[in-house]
Amino acid sequence: MLQALIFDVDGTLADTERDGHRPAFNQAFKEAGLDWYWDVALYGELLAVTGGKERINYYVASYHPELKIDVNFAVTVAMLHRDKTRIYTELLSSGRIPLRTGVKRLLLEARATGLRLAIATTTTPENVTALLKYTLGEDSLDWFEVIAAGDIVPAKKPAPDIYLWALEKLQLKSAECIAFEDSENGLKSSLGAGLKTVVTMNDYTANHDFTGAVTVLSDLGELEAPYRVLHGDLNGEGFVSLATLAKL
Repeated sequence: MLQALIFDVDGTLADTERDGHRPAFNQAFKEAGLDWYWDVALYGELLAVTGGKERINYYVASYHPELKIDVNFAVTVAMLHRDKTRIYTELLSSGRIPLRTGVKRLLLEARATGLRLAIATTTTPENVTALLKYTLGEDSLDWFEVIAAGDIVPAKKPAPDIYLWALEKLQLKSAECIAFEDSENGLKSSLGAGLKTVVTMNDYTANHDFTGAVTVLSDLGELEAPYRVLHGDLNGEGFVSLATLAKL
């Protein structure tokens, strides 16, 4: 019997990557006096690496390897990531990053029926808090029984650790939960934890391999704006509901 829904954050709850994290990184670089600029295409490449600090490290190793010899490099990365998180929160507070179609509706339906909610993400707890606060309201953190975020486990997605940690805290088996993801790395992580997974892809993940997902959708859909099914037949009403999920 379905007991809980576990959501990824970036790209799944909201399209945060292109119009949130990317410009926040660029502004942090500018404030630090760096001439780095991550355009849309480059950021798409960098998204193959999960985790903000890890993404900066990968970029430097690929494009500015001479900087890796700086003894203060790790401190610089931490500073850049801290500033990027601050700028990202400012963007959220301005209302420029809305939730994806159908997300709020499904969360409210789950709450109304007593279904448990959790989050499993590689983004920082601060980013999760900011997104929930500015899209769902001050009390929305209490909607989620477990928030597994950031460096709470050492191995990030595609490793299954973050989902395994969430399942342990929920004290549930994987068969009692459904995960929601948007990327290939995220899907590998949830599948590695044994979770059936619904994928709602976005522009950055349209070409990812989603083998193993129970269905791949354009979004969670609304009555007046039905989802597009890209893989897997839900036999649904055009929007993902708890009744739809029960069929899985």
